[in-house]
Amino acid sequence: MTDAPIHLTDLRKVFGGRPAVESLDLTVPRGEIFGLLGHNGAGKSTTIGMMLGQVWPTSGSIRVCGHDVTSNRQKALEKVGAIFESPVFYDYLSGWRNLDILSAYSGATTKARIAEVVEWVGLTGRIDSKVRTYSHGMRARLALAQALLPKPELLILDEPSDGLDPEGIHEMRETILRLHRELGLTIMLSSHLLNEVEQLCTRIAIMQKGHKVFEGQVSEVKAARGRVMLKTADFNGATALLQSNGLITAASEGRFIVLAPGRSTAEVIRLLVASNVPVEGVWQHEQTLEDFYLNLLKTPPPVPGK
Repeated sequence: MTDAPIHLTDLRKVFGGRPAVESLDLTVPRGEIFGLLGHNGAGKSTTIGMMLGQVWPTSGSIRVCGHDVTSNRQKALEKVGAIFESPVFYDYLSGWRNLDILSAYSGATTKARIAEVVEWVGLTGRIDSKVRTYSHGMRARLALAQALLPKPELLILDEPSDGLDPEGIHEMRETILRLHRELGLTIMLSSHLLNEVEQLCTRIAIMQKGHKVFEGQVSEVKAARGRVMLKTADFNGATALLQSNGLITAASEGRFIVLAPGRSTAEVIRLLVASNVPVEGVWQHEQTLEDFYLNLLKTPPPVPGK
């Protein structure tokens, strides 16, 4: 996908003999909100650092906005805005003055542009106040305003809702969705808030110990709804009966069954009732991203050379 804003090929980073990112291939299509997930130490921040030219790769290719980051960092990041790690501001200066100073690092920015991004993130009423008076949520909005200054085509957000209260998380989510919808930005975000990722992202990749262990549409994850919850006093007896009659293919955790292709919950209930198995409830279990994520990470990542 030649016009993809992010295209990583066989990317690898080793620190002190230990791989932090291993054989990573990743493509983020234009116009998507893409989620990068994984536990602490999975390699997410190292990957983002390499995309932003702040961490040098051991090997592999990193193309951002059509340009190689290692050979042409300035051109690659010209249309990229980012919140990476903890944004640092001058607390004794106003929000406006911070944006004015920080924008000068990447080139002159007009007052009209600063005013525009301030309005986008909802800081107009407080932009002239000193940053030390800002709440955590307001500081997060100021960081987002800084990321928007260069009129980016690609926005990279590392834990954008980190430390926010529920109201702040909701506001940040709505702002990200509005930026995507109205400005047509491609957005990559890293987050440990799986519920937020489920509501924001169209596609995700999951990393574990430096390896990509899954990549796909969020809709695919949520569509994996073959699991049914069965509540009964005799789960083992019920599932043995259902399997012997070809209604289910698997059972797990003392409460879940997986229907055989073409079978329904009505058939399950009918057989159990006819067999005098006590049934308290049978209902479709909608798999959440959290369910999928936690189950996936129970499987060890691949071992190099095997």
